[in-house]
This record gives sequence, C-alpha cells and structure tokens, in this order.
Amino acid sequence: MVRFALVGCGRIAERHAELLAREHVPGAILSAVCDVLPDRAEKFGKKYNVPWFTDAHVMLKEQASKIDVLSILTPSGKHTENTLELVKYKKHILVEKPMALTVESADAMIKACRDAGVHLFVVKQNRLNLPVQKLKQAHDQGRFGKLILGTIRVRWCRPQAYYDQDSWRGTWKWDGGVFANQASHHIDLLSWMMGPVESVYTQISTHLAKIEAEDTGVALLKFKNGAMGVIEATTATRPKDLEGSISILGENGTVEIGGFAVNEMRVWNFSEPQSEDAEVLTRYRENPPNVYGFSHSRYLSQVVQCLKGGDPSPVDGEEGKKSLELIHALYSSAETGKEVFLKDQPRSKRLGK
Repeated sequence: MVRFALVGCGRIAERHAELLAREHVPGAILSAVCDVLPDRAEKFGKKYNVPWFTDAHVMLKEQASKIDVLSILTPSGKHTENTLELVKYKKHILVEKPMALTVESADAMIKACRDAGVHLFVVKQNRLNLPVQKLKQAHDQGRFGKLILGTIRVRWCRPQAYYDQDSWRGTWKWDGGVFANQASHHIDLLSWMMGPVESVYTQISTHLAKIEAEDTGVALLKFKNGAMGVIEATTATRPKDLEGSISILGENGTVEIGGFAVNEMRVWNFSEPQSEDAEVLTRYRENPPNVYGFSHSRYLSQVVQCLKGGDPSPVDGEEGKKSLELIHALYSSAETGKEVFLKDQPRSKRLGK
C-alpha cells in the first residue's frame, strides 16, 4: 500500500481524505493528517480514524515508517514553504493546484525534490476526465487539422461566505483571484490542447467579492501555432455554478466539453467521421457531485501506479509549472494594460507578493 499523509485539513483535503480513507483508490491508504489549527486536525483525525497532528515535523518523526507521500493541501501561497521544509524527510510530494504562486518558487520546489530523489506530483485531475481524455485523443490523432480557436469558460459562484472561510482566500500573497485559483485547471487544459502560447492580453476586475484579487477576468491569447484563444473566468456567477467548459475548433472539426466540471461532451463534430463518433456524446458524459469532479481518484491511482510500477508521473513539477507561467503572463498583462509575450518571461508584480 502507498501511504498518504495530509498536510492541511481545509476544503480540498476533504476530497483527498474521503478517497484515501474510504478505499476509493486501489493500493492507497490515508495514514495521518496535520493542520496548524488543532480543531481541524482533530476533526479530520477522528472522522477518518487516523493519527492527527498540529506540527508536520512531529508527524513525520513519529510516523516516518508509515508515510510514503506527503499531500500538501495548504493555502497556495504556503505550498513552496511546506515543500522545502518537509522534503528533507525524503517522502514523495503531492501538491494541489497551483503548485506555487511564483515561478521562482516552483523552480525551487522542482530542484529540492530532484535533489532529495523524490517525485513531485502536481494535481491536475481534470486532464483525466473521460471527455477530456477523448478530446486529447482526437487532438493527438490529428483529427482537428489546423487549430483555429480554443476557448475556456469558468462561470462559477463563490459568494462572500466562501472567501470569508479563511483569511488567505482572495489575497495576492496567499491565493490570487479566479485565474490563479478556480480557473487554473482550465487554463492548464487550454494550453495542454492548443500548445505553447505566444502572447496574451488580459483585463481583470472585482465586482461582487470583497477581496484583494479579481473575481472576473477575460483574456485573448495567440498560440505559437497561429491559433487564437479566449479565457473567460468568474466567480461572480449568481445564484449558482453555471459551467466549466472548453471548446476546441479546427479546420476539420469542433469539440465542446461543458458541465460545471468539464465533464459533459456536448459537441463532437468532425469532417471525416469515424465509426465510434455516433456514440461519443452518450458514452463520454459524467455527472460529478461537485466542481472537483471524479478525477481526483484517477489522478491518485496514477500516482500509486507510478510509485509501485514505474509508470510515468501523471503531472510532474515541470509540467505543472507551465500553466503557472501562463497565469503570470495573464496577470502581467492586466497590470501593464498591454499585450505581453511569453518569450519575455512576464511576471506578475502582485501574485505571491
């Protein structure tokens, strides 16, 4: 069994704990939990019947032989600090999105894990959604031909109560806004499908949430292959979540995946049909209970297979860093009011600061 210990017992930790403790990930178990807030740590420990701690160093010293992977589920702005502090125990590191808030921090995490001889896994579970996998297969088969336009839409509802749950939410230093947090998975999917980005032009604003960062943003992208892109992201949808979607348009076909967690194949049209195309719209639908979707279990299963059988890492540090670089370009454009080019390595002056 691959044994996971959670560092951070907040909102996303519930998802990890449920999957690991309830044996929804074959070959994996939950072995311990830790949070600096005693009430949270104790609540998790008792709920999932595992040892709980308020100090990760104490947890690692007392449970060293019972931990294989440390899941860093703390606020985004703490990921780097936690990783650099704990990697010395030579446990594999799994970190939620975004892996860090600055590119330099991401580089430090990659180097530290490499030097320690451990894996660095970055959670990008939406890549493993069934309709997304089908879309990627069509892309890799060249069915789109020349790519024309890629679009993502994140229209989610995050009321003020969500941001008030924790003081770090919506701050530049620890979290960022909708681009860095809620839309980071979708930004990753867009660049994963469309290829490297040449330039971006962005505008952001804060409409309904009382936070430092943005609750709404739009961006235009130019990809190196000549295609264009559009990002639309907001947490100001009311009264409830509307969609998390991606559309890919090429000279020979169009695909759109919708639902509120990129989970529902809505459009599947190609100039040269294949025999299975008639069934794609019905076969590649999922109805997840929340915006996290189903694919955390698939991601964790791939982590287990990587560690037990030598399979490739589902998403490593270098791959996880790519979307962070793009997010910095988006913020840099918004801050300067200009189109910025990725070759210039643009960096936000606020995110992570």
